[in-house]
Amino acid sequence: MSEEIFDIVDECDQVIGQCPRSEVHRVGHKHRAIHVLVFNSRGEVFLQKRSMSKDTHPGVWDSSSSGHLDTGEDYDACAIRELREEIGLAIEQPPQRLFKIDACSETGQEFVWVYKCHSEGPFSLHPEEIERGDWFGRDRVTKWIAQTPNEFAPAFVLIWRNFTSYDKATVRLD
Repeated sequence: MSEEIFDIVDECDQVIGQCPRSEVHRVGHKHRAIHVLVFNSRGEVFLQKRSMSKDTHPGVWDSSSSGHLDTGEDYDACAIRELREEIGLAIEQPPQRLFKIDACSETGQEFVWVYKCHSEGPFSLHPEEIERGDWFGRDRVTKWIAQTPNEFAPAFVLIWRNFTSYDKATVRLD
């Protein structure tokens, strides 16, 4: 299987070239990713525990679904694809865009669009990507991160802190 090729981007998230995945991570090139937070009707978020075979942050908790954009792919198409590939959630339209995080050390130099959608599951978890998953209340996630942040991927910690601030600042329609 050939190595994935990612678009590398400048500080304004404009494509400036392509590189193999391993090179992007080794050198620290800026690149693109998505994270999707899936909520159920009880307001719980589905989190995945990353497989121990992952090349970055194995065995820690992360967003419901996340992944890198393929070369030439846009953020919305990636969100749809990653939901299907990682947790078996097939959707026709992109999930709701919440906010964008600029490339930084916590994201592994990824520009990240964060999305939100609703589903009750059950999900079909990709075994090479995800060890397991479960539903958690928002307050429980916030307290868990405060107590043991090392049990989460660094990008998720940043995303969750931004999400809770964003969520409080917006009118809740769900």
